[in-house]
Amino acid sequence: MFKIKVENFRHRVTLWKQELKEHKGVIFLSVCLFIIANVINHIAGTYADRIAYVSVTDLMLDILPPMDLSFIFVYGYIVILVTLFAYPLFFNVRKLHSTIGQFSLLVLIRSFFIILTHLKAPFDAVRGNLPLIYSVFSFKNDLFFSGHTSIAFLGFLLFRKEKIGIFFLIASFAMAFIVLAMHLHYSIDVFAAFFITYGCYKIGNFVFDKINYNPK
Repeated sequence: MFKIKVENFRHRVTLWKQELKEHKGVIFLSVCLFIIANVINHIAGTYADRIAYVSVTDLMLDILPPMDLSFIFVYGYIVILVTLFAYPLFFNVRKLHSTIGQFSLLVLIRSFFIILTHLKAPFDAVRGNLPLIYSVFSFKNDLFFSGHTSIAFLGFLLFRKEKIGIFFLIASFAMAFIVLAMHLHYSIDVFAAFFITYGCYKIGNFVFDKINYNPK
């Protein structure tokens, strides 16, 4: 039995290497897009923090008292990000490049949105104790739309036909609640995240199909 498991593992590693070799070109392109997207996101987030003008009221936030869920906000999100890229890397490498590409496209589109409306985060937002390294990539006023919610929901759209899709779906609703409970986003930021993410996903499918690297 042990020998069979070892042989299966070796066979899986061989297939994994073949897939990476086959898609190395598009993986490289998607990583380049990933880097560009995150640089632009940093620029947009810095701009939003600098130019934000005023906080506004929100019906749902008036009803929902602020709660400190910063531990889940930070480390739950890290788990989502790691899972989003680790799952295709180790279990479905044919979708690794499309996952990176879809993620990068979503970040680019979100970067454009967050510079359009110069609102400050709700005045009673709970920041909690964020790790120093996390604060480098986190901004106070990059509000529209919720990144925590949209990234988790993107994972569901990418892997909705696989069991891991259930995890991402649950995570998207969990993150939606958490950012609202911490008053880090307005309700429109969270609700819109689901619709805009779906739109980004469909755009990504169209674009990536054209260059023939988005496997169904």
